[in-house]
Amino acid sequence: MSLAEIRHWVFDMDGTLTVAVHDFVAIREALGIPPEHDILTHLAALPPAEAAAKHAWLLEHERDLAVASRPAVGAVELVRKLAGRGYRLGILTRNARELAHVTLEAIGIADCFAVEDVLGRDEAPPKPHPGGLLRLSQAWDVPPSTMVMVGDYRFDLDCGRAAGARTILVNLPDNPWPELTDWHAADCQALSRMLTTG
Repeated sequence: MSLAEIRHWVFDMDGTLTVAVHDFVAIREALGIPPEHDILTHLAALPPAEAAAKHAWLLEHERDLAVASRPAVGAVELVRKLAGRGYRLGILTRNARELAHVTLEAIGIADCFAVEDVLGRDEAPPKPHPGGLLRLSQAWDVPPSTMVMVGDYRFDLDCGRAAGARTILVNLPDNPWPELTDWHAADCQALSRMLTTG
């Protein structure tokens, strides 16, 4: 299946459709999380009261970032091109769903995504778990093999592979994970150009 034939696209959000602004080192420091730990996995293992308090802090921190979001190079044009072709578009983010909507509004493409096709960390297990992609596959009534997961990090690619979907890595000049990547584009602008060449 060529890239141009894929009609079901799922995007990571932060760092994929937006300019990456999360300072994960600072977030870990503020929440007392060891540098080598994944933030969401660490919070999930805490006692309920402590986890709730730290999740609340994280949500407010991320809300400020969401409101100030800026689109990544070519992201708006790419999403509008796909939407204009009638493709089905989804978001699978490790952020909160409500903030994903804030971010999409801020960068001007919220109208390209059905509300129910935006999945955050409370609607699906966080990537690299494939649950969110499989949920969209079921909702859209298409096999995962006809979908593509677009992201800027290994978690996105691992998620796509585990679900049986195709994968695209964007916004990294080099591809450190060629075995996980079906297509690689320097940015969303380059990816948009690839749509016409397959």
